[in-house]
Amino acid sequence: MTDTLPDRLASNPDSPFYNEELLAKGIGIRFNGAEKTNVDEYCVSEGWVRVTAGNAKDRFGNPMTIKLKGKVEPYLKTQE
Repeated sequence: MTDTLPDRLASNPDSPFYNEELLAKGIGIRFNGAEKTNVDEYCVSEGWVRVTAGNAKDRFGNPMTIKLKGKVEPYLKTQE
């Protein structure tokens, strides 16, 4: 596998953009130059991330998310 990451990736198993193998390797996200650890989904071409909003849950028990727009830079975390 090459070091290129997909344009869109989600950590929710119900999403069509979920990729368990890739998530197991460790993906990091830089959003507008800042490291984000609470990213649920991202899209590089459209320039947005979806982050969890604290401990809030929707009526189905899923975490509430907020969509933020800006520069998205995904990268593979190194195993050291």
